[in-house]
Amino acid sequence: MTETVHPDTVLIIDFGSQVTQLIARRVRETGIYCEIVPFQSSEEGFHRLKPKAIILSGSPASTLDIGSPRAPQIVFDSGLPVLGICYGQQTICEQLGGTVEAGHHREFGRAFIEIAKECALYDGVWPVGSRHQVWMSHGDRVTAIPDGFEVVATSANAPFACIANEAKKYYAVQFHPEVVHTPDGAKLLANFVQKIAGLKGDWTMAAYREHAVSAIRKQVGDKRVICGLSGGVDSSVAALLIHEAIGDQLTCILVDHGLMRKNEAADVVKMFNEHYDIKLVHVDASDMFINALEGESDPETKRKTIGRLFIDVFEAEAKKIGGADFLAQGTLYPDVIESVSFTGGPSVTIKSHHNVGGLPARMNMQLVEPLRELFKDEVRVLGKELGLPDSFIGRHPFPGPGLAIRCPGGITREKLEILREADAVYLDEIRKAGLYDAIWQAFAVLLPVQTVGVMGDGRTYEFVCALRAVTSVDGMTADFYHYDMEFLGRAATRIINEVRGINRVVYDVTSKPPGTIEWE
Repeated sequence: MTETVHPDTVLIIDFGSQVTQLIARRVRETGIYCEIVPFQSSEEGFHRLKPKAIILSGSPASTLDIGSPRAPQIVFDSGLPVLGICYGQQTICEQLGGTVEAGHHREFGRAFIEIAKECALYDGVWPVGSRHQVWMSHGDRVTAIPDGFEVVATSANAPFACIANEAKKYYAVQFHPEVVHTPDGAKLLANFVQKIAGLKGDWTMAAYREHAVSAIRKQVGDKRVICGLSGGVDSSVAALLIHEAIGDQLTCILVDHGLMRKNEAADVVKMFNEHYDIKLVHVDASDMFINALEGESDPETKRKTIGRLFIDVFEAEAKKIGGADFLAQGTLYPDVIESVSFTGGPSVTIKSHHNVGGLPARMNMQLVEPLRELFKDEVRVLGKELGLPDSFIGRHPFPGPGLAIRCPGGITREKLEILREADAVYLDEIRKAGLYDAIWQAFAVLLPVQTVGVMGDGRTYEFVCALRAVTSVDGMTADFYHYDMEFLGRAATRIINEVRGINRVVYDVTSKPPGTIEWE
């Protein structure tokens, strides 16, 4: 699908930076398709994607370490435009004859660069002689540049803040243009892919829809597909896309695992039955899931248990409809990225409840994942393209494991019910205040803590409920929503008054950097 759908592709080689996904987001925002490939398999990715430009990411590694990541030689033999960011700059210099050294003054955080010479990367953005804020994060620094390069920008602690070889269209910056703390960074990346590489910003959801439908038909043929419908935006968009491609060959299965929000299963069944001519089976498997999870406190075990039981249910339902050759799910691009440990770190466990790596061999089924190239906000655009109502497209994301991971510590039916009621009250207050669309995700968490409280004339010993609300574009990074105290007081009072089992409410004000797990 990649070769036919994305003739203009940017390859992003990931050396392990926590913000590599943001590079991809900034490139996608220009209407140009890109993919992230770990450095270990970057040469294979190069041949598969046939890119028109290459970006080298940052990294926590040092180019001075033995065995540290490098770009494959094909990058420099290809004649393609190359942009190196932070570590990417340093490995360009190391590989092409420059020098990188440690022991100089480090830079972490906000810095200012001076534009020394004209450069295609800055065209129309930063004039010569101007000074601009950027975001630095490096210990090593370049001390000598390769032949053919020239310095085009400097900072107080990075004399080679930006270097360029205009003849070969090689550019390298010590700062991070992909983060919001470099205010004009997105414009620099747009200059690289559009003006320097000459790529057209014509990657649209209408085009994606057309080619995805064709790809699904080619993959599935005349076989049957079952789709795990969670009720969220991702699986719903996947179901509509697949149904457009193969019609009655698709059967959707909504598994109520007892971990959904209040009335969520009934609402989803009603919406699909009333608005879409798609075969839908509603399975109440709550006893199976809750019995298996009861008392379990380890978050990873919870996720794996839920994933395993989903497979069991899908397998059983497939037999009831006479068998199915494919299982469809709403896997997104961040799921794929975060399920691969690019540098041997812990990211491989982040999406363990997804079957991103494939299904158990005993199922004898293949995965259909029509959204695995898309970010969350792109899925919403595709949903609009497919005719999903705005009220559904704008729903806050809710994870597949549901309330199980919003209930840290041991799970019991009583705790799940307490959490479900508190969560419902919280969302009701958000809607009444007209804040739902201003917040990307909001939910309640039942903490594994009980406190003594006095309610009326009696003493209580009940749970603490934490409220979470974040703003985000794609879920890779998030900042807490800045409620006023009047709202928080009103929501907390309602929860304590209406939900038996809670006597204290707190608000979580942490932010979320890329790739981290919340409330586990």
